[in-house]
Amino acid sequence: MKQSHQLSLMGLLLFSLIPSQLCEICEVSEENYIRLKPLLNTMNQSKYTRGTSSSVNVLLSLQLVGIQNQNLKQKLIQQIGDIVKRRLSQVSSGELALIILALGACRNPDKNLIYDYHLIDKLENKFQAEIENMEAHNGNPLTNYYQLSLDVLALCLFNGNYSTTKVVNYFTPENKNYYFGSQFSVDTGAMAVLALTCVKRSLINGQVKTDESNLKNISIYIKSLVEKILSEKKENGLIGNTFSTGEAMQALFVSSDYYHENDWNCQQTLNTVLTEISQGAFRTPTAAAQVLPALMGKTFLDVNKDSSCVSAAGNFSISTQEPITVTTPGSQSSISVNYSVRINETYFANVTVPNGSVFLGVMEKAQKMNDTIFGFTMEESSWGPYITSVQGLWASNNDRTYWELLSGGKPLSQGVGSYVVHDGENLEVRWSKY
Repeated sequence: MKQSHQLSLMGLLLFSLIPSQLCEICEVSEENYIRLKPLLNTMNQSKYTRGTSSSVNVLLSLQLVGIQNQNLKQKLIQQIGDIVKRRLSQVSSGELALIILALGACRNPDKNLIYDYHLIDKLENKFQAEIENMEAHNGNPLTNYYQLSLDVLALCLFNGNYSTTKVVNYFTPENKNYYFGSQFSVDTGAMAVLALTCVKRSLINGQVKTDESNLKNISIYIKSLVEKILSEKKENGLIGNTFSTGEAMQALFVSSDYYHENDWNCQQTLNTVLTEISQGAFRTPTAAAQVLPALMGKTFLDVNKDSSCVSAAGNFSISTQEPITVTTPGSQSSISVNYSVRINETYFANVTVPNGSVFLGVMEKAQKMNDTIFGFTMEESSWGPYITSVQGLWASNNDRTYWELLSGGKPLSQGVGSYVVHDGENLEVRWSKY
């Protein structure tokens, strides 16, 4: 149990010099709710197979936004309950954090699973294992900093135990884990802002005891991370890429006192995301779930196990109709792509797949053609499937190695299970370091 501790007079004076972090939010107007229907239908019509953890992201999104679809919610809760009761040891720290956030997003009977199965204690242990791995392996966690940020956020919101000093030590903005190579990861930075903001509020409210210098450093970290996020803003308003923008918006909502009003045009970002939705950008339930809260002016900091569950205003329901497939006259039933695996040398294949296939379908077809050269393994996560090995060569967090997906030599911003391939495209899976 953490001690309650009121800040000293010096701490309060210090606080007066720190931005108050009042939220500045833009959100989709009620008359534009119809433009969100593709996201809702994607979440409703997806096949949530047994154990698929995308159900966690979707439940959290629905709870935050206040979508009333009891059939879908019960299906998701049943699957999450199955994970909690039978396969919790296989869940990563960040996935467990998401489970806690989803079940405890508001006051409802399902949050009892958190306490009946001691999920907070288990998350504390998994987070400690991440810290121990960083101490033993040159600062590399078992998973990644996106998941570590989720860990801190969930522990903070649900009064779990964590070391504020270790958060300060490991979440410095220049930490290598915020980067892939030289590229700053916007969604990782955004989740860290949410976590650090929660920690800061707990310190200010006297819920957590700490050294006053930690409060000052956390405020400095938030400011620096916000600046890095804004530096990735594109001309059309997207931040990082299409899929990191929703979480970047959440981070900017809760940190508006750390940047000037003209540093970010929230409405432009919102409009661009709505255009991306109309063009089918968010094809997977996880992608749809991650962007929806920000569009409705919500953030993960709105999770509150003791507050009543909200209900979205206006006519905002999920269609239960099956999607209609439209066949364009003259459209190809199959396409051909050039696929390669690059390690020390490059292996090529021409692969034919049905039109509309995703990258994973190409890899599966190539594996059937030659399992020795194109054989691979993958795992499911809350963020969709990801490649764990090719030709028996495994990605490693400790060695900071992974399998990178490219098209035309350029890294893809979508995952292997969501990127739709095109006829004649040059696709590559490359052994890389970050």
